[in-house]
Amino acid sequence: MCQLNNLAGSASAPHREVLPTNVKPTKYTLSFEPDFSNFTFAGTETIELEVNQSSDSITLNSTEITIHDANVSDVPVKSIDYDEKGQTATFHLADSLTEGSIVHLNIKFSGILNDKMAGFYRSSYNENGTTKYLATTQMEPTDCRRAFPSFDEPALKAKFDISLIADRNLVCLSNMNEKSTTLLDNDRKKVTFHTTPLMSTYLVAFVIGDLKYVENNSYRVPIKVYATPGSEHLGQYAADITAKTLVFFDKKFDIPYPLPKCDLVAIPDFSAGAMENFGLITFRNADLLINPKETDVTMLTRVTEVVMHELAHQWFGNLVTMDFWDGLWLNEGFATWMSWFACNSLYPEWKVWESYVSDTLQGAMNLDALRSSHPVEVPVQRADQINQIFDNISYSKGSSLLKMIADWLGEDVFIKGVSNYLKKHKWGNTQTSDLWASLSEASGEDVVKVMDIWTKKVGYPIIHVKEDGKKITVTQKRYLTSADVKPEEDEVLYPVFLNVKTSEGTDRSLVLDARSKTFDLSTSDDFFKLNSGQTGIYRSSYEQSRWAKLGKAPEKLSVEDRVGLVADARALSVSGYIPTTDLLNLVRSWTDEENYVVWDTILDSVFSVRSAFKNVSDEVDRALKAFTRELISKQLHQVGWDFKDTDSFTEQQLKQSLFSSAAGADQKEVVAYCQKAFKDYVAGSKNAIHPNSRSSVFTVVAKNGGKEEFDQLYKIYLNPSSAEEKLAALRNLGRVPDKELRAKLLDLSLQSDVIKQQDMLYAIVGCTAEKDAASQVWQWFTVNWDKIYKILPPGLSMLGSAVSVAIRGLGTSADRENVENFFKNKDTAGFDQALAQSLEALNSKIAWVERDSQAVKEWISTNGYK
Repeated sequence: MCQLNNLAGSASAPHREVLPTNVKPTKYTLSFEPDFSNFTFAGTETIELEVNQSSDSITLNSTEITIHDANVSDVPVKSIDYDEKGQTATFHLADSLTEGSIVHLNIKFSGILNDKMAGFYRSSYNENGTTKYLATTQMEPTDCRRAFPSFDEPALKAKFDISLIADRNLVCLSNMNEKSTTLLDNDRKKVTFHTTPLMSTYLVAFVIGDLKYVENNSYRVPIKVYATPGSEHLGQYAADITAKTLVFFDKKFDIPYPLPKCDLVAIPDFSAGAMENFGLITFRNADLLINPKETDVTMLTRVTEVVMHELAHQWFGNLVTMDFWDGLWLNEGFATWMSWFACNSLYPEWKVWESYVSDTLQGAMNLDALRSSHPVEVPVQRADQINQIFDNISYSKGSSLLKMIADWLGEDVFIKGVSNYLKKHKWGNTQTSDLWASLSEASGEDVVKVMDIWTKKVGYPIIHVKEDGKKITVTQKRYLTSADVKPEEDEVLYPVFLNVKTSEGTDRSLVLDARSKTFDLSTSDDFFKLNSGQTGIYRSSYEQSRWAKLGKAPEKLSVEDRVGLVADARALSVSGYIPTTDLLNLVRSWTDEENYVVWDTILDSVFSVRSAFKNVSDEVDRALKAFTRELISKQLHQVGWDFKDTDSFTEQQLKQSLFSSAAGADQKEVVAYCQKAFKDYVAGSKNAIHPNSRSSVFTVVAKNGGKEEFDQLYKIYLNPSSAEEKLAALRNLGRVPDKELRAKLLDLSLQSDVIKQQDMLYAIVGCTAEKDAASQVWQWFTVNWDKIYKILPPGLSMLGSAVSVAIRGLGTSADRENVENFFKNKDTAGFDQALAQSLEALNSKIAWVERDSQAVKEWISTNGYK
């Protein structure tokens, strides 16, 4: 049975469900043998335990494991009690344990080689028309207990001796390098690996399968990228950037990569993007295997960022680990920031910090603007809550806070403090306060005073600016998308670095640490903007005249500032602080913009208006498409859509952004181009579609097609030239206007032999794009709820995502009532947060449209869009 425990000094909730502390694991000796004929596995383990207090029982985590035999130091246990809900097994002992002694718990067990992408599971792939399998693991956050009985908490670090028994022709991999191989009967072998350093159970990993590899030998330890036969050559790009990134991190952290090898493995079935297992990093195929000469620029940056993110974890999370899951952001926020930092340093021509503002920062702020958000350092009591905090708060807001600190302290000082933190706590566990202490020591600043509020409190402020000549008065209030902040929700006063930009430069000394302050601006003219560089986490709300002035002065604003201005205008229009027409007027004046990140933000903002207002009338939707076409016309025809090998990274991004928007807005020339390119492609001209235009071509063909085009896209999905092409086809199959074809796709998404569980949401989300399709998806979702719940059980992470996808396209009060009624009497444990956030976003969308629909219609009419 789980013990309710309060860990002293922790910021977590006092009723955390954790294991008893009477014993502590120090070493596991493990052996596994999978059976692919019946999808089971057999295992043995010996856990070396330090006895902290005398007791007559040992409790550890175990679920979906059958224990056949157990003894403590060769004395059989008296009995075993199982707590299915608490996911524990308690061994009652014949003799009491003696405090201070060392004992060994020996267990023989078996389990299911499941298809849930959790614990020790099977993954399938097709080879020459035959379905083949490999066995792999995914332990984070709490699924090690599905692979073997364990003390499955991050602070209970131990060493691991792992052995794998398999057919002689299969490759066996684990966290460490191979120690020995022993040949067994029946063409089997036993591969034993060297002992791991101290690490948490969620980082244990092993893979058994028919795998091939490519390698990079330029780093001081071997780097290999494994994949199923025939795909391994696509891992060379990842192997090469791994070598470059490890060298970079070694130098920046002043701590060498701590293991004797670094393996990266592409897994055909994988619930997340990747997993940072110590020394054996696993990935979804599409996030590791690419041909850089044939991939689109977005996927190239995605793979680069994901690989760097997981490598950063080898220090942040693996070498130094949060003490419990309420400190998840210490892992994920750091790895996110470090991946952008490394990418910017190694590929400066990509200018990734510009896109960070439109990508990571906005993702964090959009989620944190909901009442149902949570603090960065979030209290976690139960296992079913943990999966739900792997979200944009832990990753993106955590990363954005680190970026804000780095900007405040200076990047070099920040990195020095981080290095000191890693050195001081290596192989151990930490809390957020440990990081603040290291940064304070390195900088001489009171980091705790500033950052405790940002990590322990939910949300962020909106800063209202009032002008009086050369003076500005700034006032902070909590920002919510719904704009209905209650007094008790507005008690936190955030320390806000204003970073006011004027024509003379940026004043970084101004800090708003009260409800309201007045500042004198040292400027020779009338220009100023808050949040220079967009390193602060807040929305800026200006007087209407200031919005107009800033819109007319893009040349005085950096890319980050222009992105931030548009993003703030969009957010404030949703919440009603400014009319939506102000947003439309702002972006309408920027047709000369040449930066792709700014264009992405502009076009995403206009698309969000289209998506929200599509239920008002077909005329409004058509008019907003016409507005989009006018907006991009000049730049679209200037840069064109002829992608060339000589195009720079940023030129490719700009062309792709404008082309994609033109396709979505039904620009005639682009539509005709897409239809011809697709026709040529299916006729056999494999160069007819450039990777950077592939997704847009598929979108146009599906939107304007019928059964023939659906069948052609489906054939591409079944027989793709790459993982990217497969996903592009799947994402767009649902865009067809025919309801029966969409229904067919939705039903196929429940057939894992056709559409893998990991990919089913791609199929569903494509069906939500059009007005009538969103209702169809919701209806299908409710009818098939029991099947979906079985395929994606709440203990895993994907069910919450499925709920969000099913709701995201809805937009009316009747829709909201239907959603609330459907879930009213259902157990929502494991996805309650996703449901609350989806409903809140739906409420905000409904209020936005009700408030501004008439003004938008008048604006459309006045400006002649049809």
